[in-house]
Amino acid sequence: MPPVFVPRRLEKLIELGREPLYGDVSLSTSIGGFESSLPLYLSAFGSTQVAGAGLGAAASAQAARLGIPMVIGENVVPMHGHGRAGGASDGTLLERMRAYADAVPDGLGGVVVQQSTEDADAEVWNLVYSDPSAAPLLESGRLAFELKVGQGAKPGLGGMTLVSPSVAASLSDLYTVDASLGARVLRSSSPGTFTDEILRQQIRLMRNNFPRAGVWVKLPPGRDVASAASVAWAAGASAVTVDGAEGGSGWAPTSFASVGLPLAECLARIGTPAGCLLASGRMWEGTRVAKVLALGARAAGLGRAALLAVDTDPVDGLVRFAEALALELRLLLSALGQYRADALTRDDVWFPGDAPDRVREQVLS
Repeated sequence: MPPVFVPRRLEKLIELGREPLYGDVSLSTSIGGFESSLPLYLSAFGSTQVAGAGLGAAASAQAARLGIPMVIGENVVPMHGHGRAGGASDGTLLERMRAYADAVPDGLGGVVVQQSTEDADAEVWNLVYSDPSAAPLLESGRLAFELKVGQGAKPGLGGMTLVSPSVAASLSDLYTVDASLGARVLRSSSPGTFTDEILRQQIRLMRNNFPRAGVWVKLPPGRDVASAASVAWAAGASAVTVDGAEGGSGWAPTSFASVGLPLAECLARIGTPAGCLLASGRMWEGTRVAKVLALGARAAGLGRAALLAVDTDPVDGLVRFAEALALELRLLLSALGQYRADALTRDDVWFPGDAPDRVREQVLS
């Protein structure tokens, strides 16, 4: 909701010596300890088939060119391997990391590696932390590890995907596999078990074992999301990601379409964040990104929309999509009389009527 009086525009006018325009809006920001050219990051794709079929590496390279952080999702190593020298590289974790590191500008971006229960069994963080190809990221302060507590598409459940019977047989020692669905087999990850003390100690353990890497935490849209975020920040998390119930680039049961809080409700419950808050869930146009920034998020995650963009054009699709979002954001911020990505506040979002609780879920629609 643009105001009539725009004191920040006056400040910008004095600074520039002319009337400010949308091109004068700066979108650079800091995301979980990383400098970013835009208030955006590439969300985790995990071990989804589409991400493992070349699109994961293509998305990584384009995110690097944009100078935005990238999250590599859970289960990539157990499903596709780590990609160390001498082994297969297609779809692996290190393939995505190398594609990113080869293209990212100096001083921008960063790589975040998620870990689930099964990833912990495979010692994913240890593999990455000790791998020579990760050294440039570590030395430049552009590597972080993300503890996945949950996700938006299926809160309370672990990662799921459908695989062939032959693949399921090779995974049965590590994952739960369910052959009751017909020709395809459902592979399920453990959701993990958390209390406030377990979460607190996990973060402390990460900081102790990997002192040169940042610590991110990804939360599901649970009813106690505000409490969980507070625990994570107090324990030293560099960033907390909240994945709204609208989120999810992976497979999920249709019965979970109405499970979990909408993203707007999550942000409302958290209120003013005590640290870096990131938000994801259907970030496909600039207005939605601007709303989550106004509601307290530092940046928005691109998931399904990014995959679709890369699938359309593996060379430039994500770059063009992000550039379109950036143009929309600059227009919106300029209309609101603001010229920095972190300047938006809740005053910039209108909750119709006198009962915001009743319509909160509609704000991001």
